[in-house]
Amino acid sequence: MPYINLYLPNIDINKNEVHVVYWNRDLNTEDLSAFSGLKLHEFRCYQEDDVAKYKKISSFIQYRKFVKSIINSYEFDKFIILHTMPGVLLYDEFCRLRGKFILDYRDSTYEGFAPFKRMVGNLVKWSAATFVSSDGFRKYLPNSESHKTYTVHNILQESLSHQEDREKRLIPSDKIRLAFWGFIRHEEINKQLIKQISQDLRFELHYYGREQKIAEALKIYTNQLNASNIFFHGEYKPEDRYQFILQTDCIHNIYCDDNTMLAMGNKYYDGIVFRIPQVCMPGSFMGKMCKTHKIGIELNPYESTFTEELYAYLSNIGNINLINNCNNEISRVLKEQNTANQAIINLLS
Repeated sequence: MPYINLYLPNIDINKNEVHVVYWNRDLNTEDLSAFSGLKLHEFRCYQEDDVAKYKKISSFIQYRKFVKSIINSYEFDKFIILHTMPGVLLYDEFCRLRGKFILDYRDSTYEGFAPFKRMVGNLVKWSAATFVSSDGFRKYLPNSESHKTYTVHNILQESLSHQEDREKRLIPSDKIRLAFWGFIRHEEINKQLIKQISQDLRFELHYYGREQKIAEALKIYTNQLNASNIFFHGEYKPEDRYQFILQTDCIHNIYCDDNTMLAMGNKYYDGIVFRIPQVCMPGSFMGKMCKTHKIGIELNPYESTFTEELYAYLSNIGNINLINNCNNEISRVLKEQNTANQAIINLLS
């Protein structure tokens, strides 16, 4: 739950009893050192991310019962709902808790289902405020609540101290290194990208991140192609990014599903902080932002000219202009973030 760090620093735990309810979906041992002084409630239930939605129903029902029992066991003053799914699962509870909760909105996966979208709209209306991680998501939210809807950005302040690392310590290569980091999902679009890159030895494609079934399928596919320029490096710690950005020439930020086409991913912010160009899917919100702010390119890996266009773009990119453009985008993002931070301070004081 990385987004909890947007809120916790603004709560005085010496004056407030703070409870954190979290779902341990991998059943891994959690590092809880950052939550000293808080009351933790762990829901332990294995749940794969990439399975059919109906297969998640049972665990969602168990989660609802678990959280509901906690809500009704204490007299809480305020709630922070991280993601819409817990809000919808506990819709009846938050209906009676109007004005007492903050809604954190980062995922539009289920908004195509009209009743879900309607429930989310009501949660936004009932909330003290709603924080969205992408302006692309605002299309699903009631316009009447725009006065209490704020945009938050997944930019990590600590990474700003590493802005100069890549310029100073870039590890040279005779290949153009395209890199993805994060949880590896979206099998079909990645298979297409692997196919394209495997046929053009001017490039390398590197995957850094947590691996489940889809990553294993991509590894098998890579082996079937006998691809020598595709690499999987496994799970990493956040601070490891400061090392592999030194071996990255372009960020793979290509997605092709309804939710991520509207989202603003962590890699977008890493791109502007570390001043790395990125390639996005045409029609995606991140692609639109990259094009608007001139920090990347929109390309479709299903097009036969994908690698030629990417090579031409990266060969001709003006490094000075990229740095300036990234700095300008950081300034815009931080200004919006400061506005959201002030709203959070006011709500939690």
